[in-house]
Amino acid sequence: MLKRFKQFCGDESGATAIEYGLIAALIAVAMIGAVTTLGENLQTIFGTVSNSLAGAS
Repeated sequence: MLKRFKQFCGDESGATAIEYGLIAALIAVAMIGAVTTLGENLQTIFGTVSNSLAGAS
């Protein structure tokens, strides 16, 4: 029983998987923030172009 407990305490494979999961989640959050900001900027740019074209007609 004690031997199994020592093996369990020494096993770090689960910790590595959790670390990779946290890194993936952080990258996903950063990407969502970047895409949201880019989308808002593009919407502003296309709106300006559209208004300029509508006024030029």
